[in-house]
Amino acid sequence: MRNIKFLLQKEFRQIFRNTAILRLILAMPIIQLILIPLAADYEVKNINIAVVDNDHSGYSRRLTEKMKASGYFKLTDYSESYRKAEAAIGRSETDIILTIPRGFERDLIREQNTELQLAADAVNGIKAGLGAVYAQQIIVSFNQEIRAEWTNGLSLKQKVPVTISSALWYNAEVNYYLFMVPGILVILVTMVGSFLAALNIVSEKEIGTMEQINVSPLKKHEFILGKLIPFWVLGMTSITIGMFVAYLIYGILPIGSFLVIYTYAALYLLAVLGIGLLVSTFADNQQQATLFAFFMMMIFILMSGLYTPVDSMPEWAQWVARFNPPAYFIRLIRAVYIKGSGFEDLGPEFLITAAFAVVFNALAIFNYNKRG
Repeated sequence: MRNIKFLLQKEFRQIFRNTAILRLILAMPIIQLILIPLAADYEVKNINIAVVDNDHSGYSRRLTEKMKASGYFKLTDYSESYRKAEAAIGRSETDIILTIPRGFERDLIREQNTELQLAADAVNGIKAGLGAVYAQQIIVSFNQEIRAEWTNGLSLKQKVPVTISSALWYNAEVNYYLFMVPGILVILVTMVGSFLAALNIVSEKEIGTMEQINVSPLKKHEFILGKLIPFWVLGMTSITIGMFVAYLIYGILPIGSFLVIYTYAALYLLAVLGIGLLVSTFADNQQQATLFAFFMMMIFILMSGLYTPVDSMPEWAQWVARFNPPAYFIRLIRAVYIKGSGFEDLGPEFLITAAFAVVFNALAIFNYNKRG
């Protein structure tokens, strides 16, 4: 224990002397929690639309103005030439083409039936798909408005025998930040708790400390604990800073208990520190460790459910996600923040993460002893 105590003192002094690591640990949660949620928004706006109006009627102009006023579309061209609009799509100047046929107003009034054509640039499939959906919703709303006018202001609901009543549980206002910010916080804690620790241990290899340990009274497990405990503390500090920033910038506080989050974070950091230790046993220098970290972080982020729901992935990808530790922390922290879930609701997440902690650390120590 005495050796570990001296080693911990040495590590903390070294960390506090290294201003680059301190800036990274303290500034990274603040900057990324501010920038990423503001930039990575699920809502698609500023969709460029070209309207090919072959009717030039009051209704066609009214529909065009409704598109512009929605806040989702930016009118880039308004003409009668479909070829011109098609060329604009080829130059990536337009995302959606709305074609209004000749006789649009006449057919709508006389026959109460007409057709509009939507064409979307599917190079950006998400933008094209959502743009087409938004346009269809606006057209449906426009259709309901003019039909209400024809019926002298009578509500169309009086003629519809079936009505739908919907409710959103927990996140009733569909607060995007309440959903995204806790997930980003998990990724930041993962980076601090695992790969910074791995880089720190690998740096000891580069300067030859490992060889000195082999001929010193300091045991390997004491050296490992002395290296990992400081980053466990820094990981807990990082999640504290992140939750404070989430409250300060976005006004987000968990409905559930902070105790649940901190207890799980303490366990989770043991698991990811095991990953960091495992990475350090394979890497001989910091460049190799960085490449390992980049590869694993891409998997952690894209297959964790941060942006894409795990249930929407192919079955094979869902199986991969089951072995992805951040996926469980993201699910847990969102449940605590949004639903107020407690220990009794999150037992599986705790058990699985405990298993990760045991397995990753066992593999890392086995491989460390084998290679050392």
